[in-house]
Amino acid sequence: MITGERMAAVDANAAALGVSQKQLMESSGHAVARAIREIADPGARVVIVAGRGNNGGDAFVAARFLDEYDVTTLLLGRAELIGTDIARENWDALQQTEYDTREVTDSSALTPDSSVFDLGEADVIVDAMLGTGISGDLREPAATAAAAINDANTTVLAVDVPSGFDADGGDHAANGVEADHVVTFHDTKPGLDDLDADITVAGIGIPAAAERFAGPGDVDLARPHSRDGRVFVIGGGPYTGAPALAAQAALRAGVELSFVAAPDSVAGEIQSYAEDLIVQPYGSDRLSPDQADDLAETAERHDDIVVLGPGLGTADETLEATRQFLASYTGPAVVDADALSVIPEIDTEATLVCTPNRRELARMGGPDTDSLRDAADEIEAFAADLGHVVLAKGVDDVITDGERTRICRSGTPGMKVGGTGDLLAGIVAALLEDADPLEAATAGAYVNGVAGERLADTDALGVLASEMLDEIPAALWGEADE
Repeated sequence: MITGERMAAVDANAAALGVSQKQLMESSGHAVARAIREIADPGARVVIVAGRGNNGGDAFVAARFLDEYDVTTLLLGRAELIGTDIARENWDALQQTEYDTREVTDSSALTPDSSVFDLGEADVIVDAMLGTGISGDLREPAATAAAAINDANTTVLAVDVPSGFDADGGDHAANGVEADHVVTFHDTKPGLDDLDADITVAGIGIPAAAERFAGPGDVDLARPHSRDGRVFVIGGGPYTGAPALAAQAALRAGVELSFVAAPDSVAGEIQSYAEDLIVQPYGSDRLSPDQADDLAETAERHDDIVVLGPGLGTADETLEATRQFLASYTGPAVVDADALSVIPEIDTEATLVCTPNRRELARMGGPDTDSLRDAADEIEAFAADLGHVVLAKGVDDVITDGERTRICRSGTPGMKVGGTGDLLAGIVAALLEDADPLEAATAGAYVNGVAGERLADTDALGVLASEMLDEIPAALWGEADE
């Protein structure tokens, strides 16, 4: 089962892998035509009621595979308003090849009392008005068209989902199309099986890699659409660069404010790395249990996304403070570096994304392997036992919540340098403001790798984490190179 939102991401990933949306539309249209052949004999009257998006484009393709039928394609609205290039190309192809196509600029022309077009004369009506990504009650002209389709008292076949069906939540609008048959693509959608309709799941050539490998579609799911949120980095002591990099990466990935809580002895040094950071010192040389409760209370009060671990060190009192913090904290956190060692032994209500490298993964009790990708099933099982999302960092990253697993192949050999993991922690924390943990971790891994790739052409083995900071916005929002 796949939601409409996730399906859009998989489509984008497939395109990045070389399987274009145009190819998928051709396969989808062919699948619709096959379904029509199964429910109607040659010569039957088929009326396609199509919207101006890609759902309509699928049906435009289907019309070309139905020459043995009497087919009319009705477009709701004007052709010049068709919303995508590939849907427009397929509409134009129908017109150039003299298929029966008509623009319906007034949906009342479809009502039973209209003399313009009587849907009741059709043997099959194809509902291709609205696909996944549309939810809530139908608005005009789709609302009137849906009522006319429902009143036609004939067989209705819906393309992907019936118009008015929410492919993310499984709800069906009260004024949605009541379909007898549904041809849905790639995988079933939540709630479809609850409809009083025959459901066909049609493979359309989307490779399994489009779901398995992180790609631009995963970034689409997690990308911030407004500047918001606060990241609270708890780190520093023995090391100062790591918390500064994580906090700056969070800013580059879209948060409004980035705070660093650090020992007084290093707070000034961390502040000196960037004026954009807000450094909050506490009076100690290292994190200790005396600060843990106050830090947790601060993070909870401000609804912060926490990054816990960069540069903390492994002193016994620091690890005890980490345990104490996680025992009381209930919000979202990215746990990295030295703080990871306490995770298997603690009970916490916090929502965690753990970001170990392969050696840290082994020390946590996960598989000890040179190839994280080859051990993906074992890492998935480890995450299930742990009860948290794991983003295992390596040549290929493995991201899993114990049930779903993604592989991230972005990045370059030059990223095997100190600090890139701190950037990753900050990026993931920023994305946690709006995305769920697996989505944030998957997109964060991909963005971090792409940021490194953007520098690879000029400095393949000389990339510095600090240089990658400037590339994070372009990797996340798709800005063009200068």
